[in-house]
Amino acid sequence: MKTGAKLLVLLTILTISLNAQEEQQKYWKKSGKIGFNFSQSHLSNWAAGGQSALNSLALFRYEANYLKGPVKFDNNLDINLGYSLIGKLKPIKTDDKIEINSAYGRKATEKLYYSTAFSFKSQLRDGFNYAKDSTHPISTLFAPAYITLGVGGDWKPNDVISFTWLPLTGRLTIVADDSLSNAGAFGVEAGKKMRAELGSKATVRFKKEIFQNVTLTSKLELFSDYLKNPQNVDVDFQNLLVMKVNSWMNANISAHLIYDDDIRITDKNGKTGPRTQFKEVLSIGLSYAF
Repeated sequence: MKTGAKLLVLLTILTISLNAQEEQQKYWKKSGKIGFNFSQSHLSNWAAGGQSALNSLALFRYEANYLKGPVKFDNNLDINLGYSLIGKLKPIKTDDKIEINSAYGRKATEKLYYSTAFSFKSQLRDGFNYAKDSTHPISTLFAPAYITLGVGGDWKPNDVISFTWLPLTGRLTIVADDSLSNAGAFGVEAGKKMRAELGSKATVRFKKEIFQNVTLTSKLELFSDYLKNPQNVDVDFQNLLVMKVNSWMNANISAHLIYDDDIRITDKNGKTGPRTQFKEVLSIGLSYAF
């Protein structure tokens, strides 16, 4: 084949490929956010007492959602990492989360989709019970980690709220750290690194600008294990209130409540058992959306 003909064939193939990519790109909606929130106080010769402190929180969020005809494919990544530095003490971790969610759906009716959903949750850095010591971690990367995969339906009546029910859901709890798995942490049997459950998962999502420049985002997840104590429902309830100051500055209030009947926590009185876990963070900071 002559050189000119080869170039023509190559250009034709390249043009078709680029057109196909552009055709696919228009069905994708992508967005992201990088932020750094902080608070700071400095005391010098302060008669009332106290210590200087610096609190910081870094976050990264990214979404890539696909919609074409009867098919939708939603994906999001959420990472938080925060530390507090009080006086001359070692940095104390205040927030740590990595969460990945993916859901593939095919339209059943105008607002209802048959859905297959996947989620992964863990953390990035070691966690400690700072009231006791900061040398023996009580959590690490992949200790714990939660992986869920389920099939069911997704109903979205409007742009504000959606409901997902996955009546057939498998959940795998991973405790990769030897010392934690040997202690039977996070519901695994002592000496084992994994625990499998089969149950039902329900999720409610809400996002709305409730006032001008004030947006509330909520996600409630409920899980019941068919194989063991199905009446003891695990709860994961996350809320984020974002108050936008301008295009690059905002104030955030986040609240996270967890109840898992399989996680044993020792309270201040020395009693061990399932407990309601709660975390609240108030911060102001800078953000960049893309």
